[in-house]
Amino acid sequence: MNKRILLPTDFSKNALNAVRYAVDLYREVSCDFYFLNAFRISGYSIDSLTPPEPGDIAYEAAKEESEAGLNKLLELLELHNDNPLHEYHIKPTYNSLLFAIQTTIAQYDIDLVVMGTKGITGAESLIFGTNTINIMEGVTECPVLAVPQDYRFVPPREIVFPTDYKATYKRRELNYMLEIAKLHQAFIRVLHIKKETRLNREQESNRELLTAILKGFDHSFHVLEDIKVHKGIGAFVESRESDMLAFINRKHTFLGKILSRPLVEELGYHYSIPLLALNDHK
Repeated sequence: MNKRILLPTDFSKNALNAVRYAVDLYREVSCDFYFLNAFRISGYSIDSLTPPEPGDIAYEAAKEESEAGLNKLLELLELHNDNPLHEYHIKPTYNSLLFAIQTTIAQYDIDLVVMGTKGITGAESLIFGTNTINIMEGVTECPVLAVPQDYRFVPPREIVFPTDYKATYKRRELNYMLEIAKLHQAFIRVLHIKKETRLNREQESNRELLTAILKGFDHSFHVLEDIKVHKGIGAFVESRESDMLAFINRKHTFLGKILSRPLVEELGYHYSIPLLALNDHK
């Protein structure tokens, strides 16, 4: 069965860059790519009590514009990519971006969402835009891969996986990180920002479980201390010129907090590599 990848786009340069990254990342994999544009209609808010309906002049005009943009995107991609393993589908929809993504994930049993980190209206000073943070916080049905603006695709050779060892790992949570590592022969660097003098029994047990899950993959364990989490991750990634950062998105955990707006924005100032948010999904 083909891998099903959802690519939200607002037709910005950043969104196109994320599309190209996804196409290159899965170059050797049979994929169905779904291009989603959540369009708006002038004069209506997305939560309007009397939303425009299909058949309305304003609705049909906005949908036609969305379809034209999506078809232009397909033409652009096909000029640069004639991969017989890849099939493209377009999906214009009138909805909020998050709801449109969640609906499409359910409708097409999507495996992975790949998106840019900033849209047309993104502030230049921030790596992660509001939409990206909303999506990474709100989508729990499948992993989300966020690709920074202007990041040029290189086959990932090193994936950094930060952890505090306080949560039990499930192999299915890590599947997409492991799949990418296998696909590109990437080395997985497990990073622990040390807060305690030594790991407790539960942490030791979780570290052993993680070691078992990573068996058969090139990996190593690293420890940093006397440094804040976001600064430690940023310094580690920057010093090693790592290619991807992966973490498990669980609420109320150490790494769930990485998605808090201040921390995501702060992380964005330190480095700019693709960020893979993993979930306990299907």
